[in-house]
Amino acid sequence: MKTTPKSLRLHIALFGRTNVGKSSFLNLIAGQDVSIVSEQAGTTTDVVEKPMELLPIGPVVFLDTAGIDDTTALGEKRVNRTERVFDRADVILLLHDGNEVTEFEKSVRAKAEAKEIPVIGIANKSDLSNATDPSFLSCNATDLASRDTVLAALKAELLHVCPDEFITPPPLMGDLVKPGGLAMLIVPIDLQAPKGRLILPQVSTIRDALDNDAAALVCKEREYAHMLSMLKQKPDIAICDSQMVLKMVADTPPEIPCTTFSILFARLKGDLRKFAVGAAAIDKLEPGDKVLIAESCSHHALEDDIGRVKIPRWLRQYVGVDVEIDVYSGRDFPENLSEYKLAVQCGGCMQNRREVLSRIEKCEAAGVPITNYGLCISQTQGVLKRVLSPFPAALDAYENA
Repeated sequence: MKTTPKSLRLHIALFGRTNVGKSSFLNLIAGQDVSIVSEQAGTTTDVVEKPMELLPIGPVVFLDTAGIDDTTALGEKRVNRTERVFDRADVILLLHDGNEVTEFEKSVRAKAEAKEIPVIGIANKSDLSNATDPSFLSCNATDLASRDTVLAALKAELLHVCPDEFITPPPLMGDLVKPGGLAMLIVPIDLQAPKGRLILPQVSTIRDALDNDAAALVCKEREYAHMLSMLKQKPDIAICDSQMVLKMVADTPPEIPCTTFSILFARLKGDLRKFAVGAAAIDKLEPGDKVLIAESCSHHALEDDIGRVKIPRWLRQYVGVDVEIDVYSGRDFPENLSEYKLAVQCGGCMQNRREVLSRIEKCEAAGVPITNYGLCISQTQGVLKRVLSPFPAALDAYENA
């Protein structure tokens, strides 16, 4: 569990006023000095991330934020980064100074309620206050001897409020292959493939096949047709990198279901039906329309980068007009979405589900259709119906958009 990607961990955000003891609390839970602790206000300048294993919950990542009432010189930037944590927090730990409840705590709870994020109230320095709300978890974050007691209480609270989708996450592809069955995975080894390893969607799909008592046969696109011809029994499904989708569809007999890794992650991390509706909106693009490309990971762009070069090229070729492309990477996402006619989110393998859903909600609120890389590429290649066929509800949403 120590090597579990952050995108697959429960995201627990620590919110509270400046110097209320968030960093001390994180250090207490972690049993080590993760965050700098100081009497000086504003010590935490950016979101501090600490991956941990909390059994029986599993892999988690704590997000220690700057105080939301930070009035220092860099306060506005710190608060902006803190505000963005609402988009990916699965659970919020709201630290209070003893039994004190101010407008700051009320505002955090209001924002969390609006986003349906469960909140666990924590009364820090409780030994120095006269009384605390019995619904709060009481502690003194500087009392290291109390760690086991506080940790046990925190685990109990987390199990109580933990989102169902984390305890029982949506399927990746286990429902598409039967026990004892076979999934064919088509993995290109090109300039964008990391040296000596597979990328997370490919590794996750292999693991999901094994978790569901099935097998995975991995090959490159050039060997795919030959490997199929050697099989005595047809595979349950074929899955490819989106850039190979046209060749996969051409080489896959119609009776064998097929899709892409990115479409699998669209279902796992987001809302596949809404992404399918967004893909249909590609046909409505007009000259000069602005398209947002949202790429979650930050990496060095290669010569033929998928988000910056290939998807813009395929979009322009498909719609037959010139469209303006804006690319945002990492956790950057535009505040003003109304100027866009379409948003294209990457597969989201480096994001948790809540962050992707948050982006979908923001686009919906602005009236902007949103799709993802896999669906966008398949639409521009003219094969989206084929690769959506394993998902009848999404296919129906696409056809009726």
